[in-house]
Amino acid sequence: MKYNRILLKLSGEALMGDRQYGIDPKRLAEYAAEIKEIHDKGVQIAIVIGGGNIFRGVAGASNGMDRVQGDYMGMLATVINGMALQGALEDAGMQTRLQTALKIEAIAEPYIKRRAVRHLEKNRIVIFGAGTGNPYFTTDTAAVLRGIEVDCDVILKGTRVDGVYDSDPEKNADAVKYDYITFDDVLSKGLNIMDTTAFTLSQENKLPIIVFDMNKQGNLLKVCEGATVGTTVNI
Repeated sequence: MKYNRILLKLSGEALMGDRQYGIDPKRLAEYAAEIKEIHDKGVQIAIVIGGGNIFRGVAGASNGMDRVQGDYMGMLATVINGMALQGALEDAGMQTRLQTALKIEAIAEPYIKRRAVRHLEKNRIVIFGAGTGNPYFTTDTAAVLRGIEVDCDVILKGTRVDGVYDSDPEKNADAVKYDYITFDDVLSKGLNIMDTTAFTLSQENKLPIIVFDMNKQGNLLKVCEGATVGTTVNI
């Protein structure tokens, strides 16, 4: 395998499957099967999930809700998603640990960097919930931050599109896909991969990002094997 330790970033919306909101058990099982493939080959796996299928702080703020309160609600939504994914992974036979940036001892460990690394070394899958524990930061930022802290080799951003394009492929049939692009080119072209804080953090710490279609069976394994899947963003 090309990568020994990865940080897999999943959107909350991905867990909806074909539903309008919430969590689709079928999609969870599909993701668990994909993750098990790389887990069985010895890849150490950390995961961060968004909470957009349940609640978005930014959306709440746009409707008059206090932004800080909304962001904390969003953090709790990521914990719910983390618990759901944890259950699916354990049903598939993998050992997991859920760590949260907010203290919720009844259901999860508090995030402790050394403990997280030890879990990874023991081939337990570590799910990081509650973002960074601070309002005004997205789960993209949390993913990059945790990836740097636990010394991951790469950030794998699983999305519903198969990479980074020069324009929105869902709106423009002539959009051109990049197999490889530098951080500087992403910024100069104004491409939207992650929020600015997350992207800058990744660039400054020379942590590559691979954007790929998580919903296509076998893609996660191919990425970890080093195949050209999706778009790689690097120095």
